Amino acid sequence: MSQIIIPVDPFDYVVFGGTGDLAERKLLPALYHRQMAGQLTDPTRIIGASRSEMSHEEYRGFARDALKQHLKAGEYHDDEVERFVARLFYVAVDAKSDRGWPELKALLDEGKDRVRAFYLAVGPALFGDISEKIRSNGLVTDETRIVVEKPIGRDLESARALNRTIGEVFSEEQIYRIDHYLGKETVQNLMALRFANALYEPLWNSAHIDHVQITVAESVGLEGRAGYYDKAGALRDMVQNHLVQLLCLVAMEPPASMDAEAVRDEKLKVLRSLRPITEANADTLTVRGQYKAGASAGGPVKGYLEELEGGVSNTETFVAIKAEINNWRWAGVPFYLRTGKRMSERISEIVVAFKPIPHSIFGPSAGRITANKLVMRLQPDEGVKQWIMIKDPGPGGMRLKHVSLDMSFADRFEERNPDAYERLLLDVIRCNQTLFMRRDEVEAAWKWVDPILTAWAETGQTVQPYTAGTWGPSQAIALIERDGRTWHESD
Repeated sequence: MSQIIIPVDPFDYVVFGGTGDLAERKLLPALYHRQMAGQLTDPTRIIGASRSEMSHEEYRGFARDALKQHLKAGEYHDDEVERFVARLFYVAVDAKSDRGWPELKALLDEGKDRVRAFYLAVGPALFGDISEKIRSNGLVTDETRIVVEKPIGRDLESARALNRTIGEVFSEEQIYRIDHYLGKETVQNLMALRFANALYEPLWNSAHIDHVQITVAESVGLEGRAGYYDKAGALRDMVQNHLVQLLCLVAMEPPASMDAEAVRDEKLKVLRSLRPITEANADTLTVRGQYKAGASAGGPVKGYLEELEGGVSNTETFVAIKAEINNWRWAGVPFYLRTGKRMSERISEIVVAFKPIPHSIFGPSAGRITANKLVMRLQPDEGVKQWIMIKDPGPGGMRLKHVSLDMSFADRFEERNPDAYERLLLDVIRCNQTLFMRRDEVEAAWKWVDPILTAWAETGQTVQPYTAGTWGPSQAIALIERDGRTWHESD
């Protein structure tokens, strides 16, 4: 089965933070792949912008090095790379002064009738300054979009302030708040599974589903982000955006269409239905953890405090939450969320656990009957597994076995699976906001998360230590097991 590639009209992408880590690891490789696929048309340009002084040719050299380092084996083709870097330009710009802005305006004026996207791959402290400079230099057109990376604030108040600042320059229709998890193939397949099949949607409710688990586990530690991470923690860094967005896609009502506003309206309803977690119940519904020295696949690793180079910190590197949705469809169905650094393995998955059968007609010799599960793997090895009971082949009576019906994207589809950024970057150009967060979504998520942060502070809930290379503190196991359930073991 071949992918349908639809070329997009020429555009200009301006990447603020164009020499930074995100541009190097994700944005430039993603745009290169879209050129390889035939989606970039001439005279599309990618314009790097940052404070460093650099010529166009020096920036092209930076891009060549980035592609050599971050493309997979066999993806770097000299002719294609040279065609790609010919699209690259560079302007040294200071967000807090006038330096470089006239040069950027002159460059953009060469293509003033094209779609123009500004990607803010910089810290949120610069969002307001850059937005104001874009406006004051006359760079906003009817075909302008702005892409904003997380974090969108560190609490509800700061998120609202940030949204106001950006909203003073750009209309809501021009603002794309990006969460790369929503661009993953399996995440979108969740909607296809639910709404394109008669099999699942009739069962997608509290009458048939026992509980849902959402896990986003990382095997890495701080990776040079100590300054940011110690001020944020896992709740702000992962739960408020990634995990909550995944929860919304699992739990939302069927939208009237795949129109961006229809989808986001339904996600907002889920956010507003989340049961509050406060000082009264935070101890029983949440677990905070912090990794200590242990081992990973690469050998011994330091603990969090050692990576911080000493000192004391109560910042969580692990969070587990029992969330509940107070609406008709999901009443009584717990959603168990967990995320952490230095976990046993890198894995992101959604597990929908169905209720057990009400009565077994099989005798004890048939073995234990395990409830059905639908497992959607986001990374690595994206795919979907439906776990069911079947008869173990062979004579000698009825013996039941729990097996999976597998659909691996890599095995089923011959084409490479595009990175999430590839889809999202061009969705911006196509003016498709379905996979981006709306302002009221962001603020509703913070309304749920803020009381958790307050409860932790008010009750003095400390982080529980866990050994690097494990699945988190023992309290996270107790969180789910006192309900008579267990965390799904990846396979």
